[in-house]
Amino acid sequence: MSKHWYDQQTIYQIYPKSFNDSNHDGIGDIPGITAKIPYLKQLGITTIWLNPIYQSPQVDNGYDVSDYYQVDSSLGTMTDVETLIKTVHEHGMYLIFDFVLNHTSDQHPWFKQALADPQSKYRDYYLWQDPAADGGRPNNWGSFFGGSVWAKDPAGGSQYYFHLFDKRMPDLNWKNPAVQQAMRDVAEFWVEKGIDGLRLDAFIHLAKADFRQTYPNRTGDSTPIISDMFYAHLPKVHQYLHDFVAVIKAKHPDTYVVGEASSADPHLMVDYTTPGTDECDQVITFRTFADDNTQDDPSFSDTFQPRPMDVTAYKQNTVGIQAALADTSLPTLYWNNHDMARVATRYGDPDYPQASAKALATALYLQRGIPIIYYGEELGLTNIRYHDIADFEDQTVPTFVASAQAAGKSKVEIMRMLNQTHKMAGRGPMQWDNTVYHGFSDHLPWKHGDTDDMNAQAEIADPDSIYHYYQQLLQLKQCAPFTNGQFIMLGSAEQLFTYLIDDGQKQAAIVCNLSAQAQTYLLPFVGGKVLLVQGGATYRGRQVTLPAWSSLVVKSA
Repeated sequence: MSKHWYDQQTIYQIYPKSFNDSNHDGIGDIPGITAKIPYLKQLGITTIWLNPIYQSPQVDNGYDVSDYYQVDSSLGTMTDVETLIKTVHEHGMYLIFDFVLNHTSDQHPWFKQALADPQSKYRDYYLWQDPAADGGRPNNWGSFFGGSVWAKDPAGGSQYYFHLFDKRMPDLNWKNPAVQQAMRDVAEFWVEKGIDGLRLDAFIHLAKADFRQTYPNRTGDSTPIISDMFYAHLPKVHQYLHDFVAVIKAKHPDTYVVGEASSADPHLMVDYTTPGTDECDQVITFRTFADDNTQDDPSFSDTFQPRPMDVTAYKQNTVGIQAALADTSLPTLYWNNHDMARVATRYGDPDYPQASAKALATALYLQRGIPIIYYGEELGLTNIRYHDIADFEDQTVPTFVASAQAAGKSKVEIMRMLNQTHKMAGRGPMQWDNTVYHGFSDHLPWKHGDTDDMNAQAEIADPDSIYHYYQQLLQLKQCAPFTNGQFIMLGSAEQLFTYLIDDGQKQAAIVCNLSAQAQTYLLPFVGGKVLLVQGGATYRGRQVTLPAWSSLVVKSA
């Protein structure tokens, strides 16, 4: 594989509304991000990924774009973005933007025109279908945000429009060459502004199957059902993706393209990232994660029931991806993002908060691949704890609540489950210091609730903190054999995560105990130099002794 600048990066994901509020209105903003570039540089970050900053009604926190060429006024101005780009580059770092190309806001001028004039060219920018024979929805396909993918024409026409997400986020019609060109134009505008790459949101959904098809179910009713086979990974996606990326790379060959391929298995990951196809440089899949559902309570919905990690299944998922991509592309390595609960809450051990955060980081970020760290993860930041069901802003939550209440669960129990598992609880403000609102703002933050006592200022001052451990880990990641070594999974007991990185010259063994029970492990070689150790792990000869949530990284002699 040829080497590009992005092959050695450590990416830091920033949720702009929750990172740093410079004008103290309770919402994080672009100047707030710019002010913290030195902090990120010191941590060891080389590339910053921003969730959407475009003009938006904020139905889905910026993923509903009403103008791709404008910055949302709550986040700043175009001048602020230009200053951010300049500052990032002055620090020798890179900047990538989230790019929403599957859908727009219903407030976008294209959709407004499509409603106002069914004969307008913009009608064909979106996906319309006549009602079924009975006058109802065209089919029973389900939306990811609950309910049907179909919403009736709000202007009073008989047709329905397609929305894979919220009904205020209509899907674009990628069969239309004008849509393809319009989205290329937007991407080129931002690349020419100076950004270094794009994270393609939901690109796997650009192609849809024939709308006349219904997903078969046993009852034969029309209850909407999530029907991925009709709107994920269809063959046309490759053509749309290639035609989009090839034009950008022809003019700007160093542009980094990472795609969100949430449901991609290892073979699809290979298909999307094969060099020479002008598709993605890397993809982000959710298929690495593995939850242990054996303790689920069957008396109510499992949607938001907390689950520990199934370490064996996680190892299986990891080795499947690593093996498939070994000669093709680099995996993306991440524990959490804006679409899931924070790793410290989801998989961390509350009895060993520091040690579990460090062991989990060691298990993941020294693998072959590109680390993507979610803001605050380097502090061991946990989910915010809300007090009200409405704080989750999710139409699927009331269904879960009703199910849990019917099973006799109290509101306290239900809130505890939601706060542990819901993505919105993972979007709380960054905690900078121990002042009011943790230094994020002087104003009540846009998302607020109970938080754990931790902050960047205190952790920077503590040499044994999670922050300093991440700093050491990221420095190590930039050294041989981790820069270009192959990943080799080693056999181990169920709660151990053990692997080799081998660059043909040197080997490093990474041995992690992902449990509260002490473990032992036999290295595949007589140990040489210890590169990193935490949690009291020790070794003699080949024998490693691992207390609860500890890890050891050792290079061969």
